[in-house]
Amino acid sequence: MDNNEHIVASFDRDLEGIQALIMKMGGLVESAIADATAALENRDEELALKVRKGDKAIDALEEQVNEQAALILALRQPTAGDLRTVLTVFRLSGSLERIGDYAKNMAKRSGVVMQMQQIKGAAAGLRRMSRQVELMLKDVLDAYIQRDADLAADVRERDLEVDQMYSALFREYLTFMMEDPRNITACMHLHFMAKNIERMGDHVTTIAEQVIYLASGEYPDEDRVKGDRSPYDAGGAET
Repeated sequence: MDNNEHIVASFDRDLEGIQALIMKMGGLVESAIADATAALENRDEELALKVRKGDKAIDALEEQVNEQAALILALRQPTAGDLRTVLTVFRLSGSLERIGDYAKNMAKRSGVVMQMQQIKGAAAGLRRMSRQVELMLKDVLDAYIQRDADLAADVRERDLEVDQMYSALFREYLTFMMEDPRNITACMHLHFMAKNIERMGDHVTTIAEQVIYLASGEYPDEDRVKGDRSPYDAGGAET
């Protein structure tokens, strides 16, 4: 093996190592989404606490990914195609970290909601919505590994369903609040949890756009149409 081949092989190993970290991070985020929703639905305080504590592992992986990607930029001086790969890694890790934050915020709020009178059926809609985002995340990570722009584009379009679910839940929670003022506080928390999931979908969409860029060298031309947005459209990620 000559020197150039050795450099290429070393670079490939570095990228494979980072890719493995991204997939590990993605797996933890998928579990956090599922567990945060299950904690609310099953009124499981221990599971909610597990999600909150587990966010530290996601943050640590993001830092590790970024450190290794920065080393590659400094030491390998990648050419255009490889540079695109490294820059995509930075953006993917950032989006995954934010999704983890939203799952942690859901777990925080679920702990509060558990102390209140249960609103029958209120958690089921959140479960469906979070499951949609979880499946989108799984598919977009597969698209990243396979460099599949078509699959990434499909994930990007599916976020419209998440937006529609969010709007439907907003109206449902308004109905609960109007029927019984004692539901207002719980429904406010549930609304913010739904907003957290909607924002997760936005970050999955961002990952999909990065994968399209990685696979094709170009970002999607058209802006994705957002679904009906509630006038009560508030509630970003808390820290």
